[in-house]
Amino acid sequence: MPRKGPPIIMVSSSVYGFEATLDQIYAVLCNFGYRVWMSYNNTLPVDSKLSNFGNCLNGVKRCDAFVGVIRGKYGSGKTSRKRSITHRELLEAIRLNKRRWVFVDHDVVVARQLLHQFRYDDQGKKRRLDFKSTPYLDDIRVIDMYEDAMRVDLPLKKRTGNWVQEYRSPADLLKMMLAQLENPRGLWPRRSF
Repeated sequence: MPRKGPPIIMVSSSVYGFEATLDQIYAVLCNFGYRVWMSYNNTLPVDSKLSNFGNCLNGVKRCDAFVGVIRGKYGSGKTSRKRSITHRELLEAIRLNKRRWVFVDHDVVVARQLLHQFRYDDQGKKRRLDFKSTPYLDDIRVIDMYEDAMRVDLPLKKRTGNWVQEYRSPADLLKMMLAQLENPRGLWPRRSF
């Protein structure tokens, strides 16, 4: 039996320096009729028996759809060798084959193109790159996250769910969300609201 109520959409993004845009994304998606789970806005259900990372990954499992925003900031976990929570949320959404929309900042797209020659050898094997943080890209793993979203690990013919839309400004990002997500009923036609 389908769950009643508005579809739950989880928004995943690094936060610092992006707070105003996240507030706008939250408001826009709520106005479209979604129930929005976003840790930044404290709307993600929390289980006190789980860690912060555990709660975020549990949110990905329980949501109906996933929105990922890839920026030049890698997010929580940047100082460790492990993946950031934003990256782990994206990978979990892919693993679970969630309906997802991923948006990537133009600067990340350019950085990937510029750094490609240093990240891969002539046979396409990934090299270790000694990367220092810049104002445009604070961690090389941002590019890994972008490539994971594009599913570059799969042959082109087998890639599905690999749509990643480049945006140049917060207004551009919100315009794309309007085009893709404005009608939750159109995305889930058999669902009771």
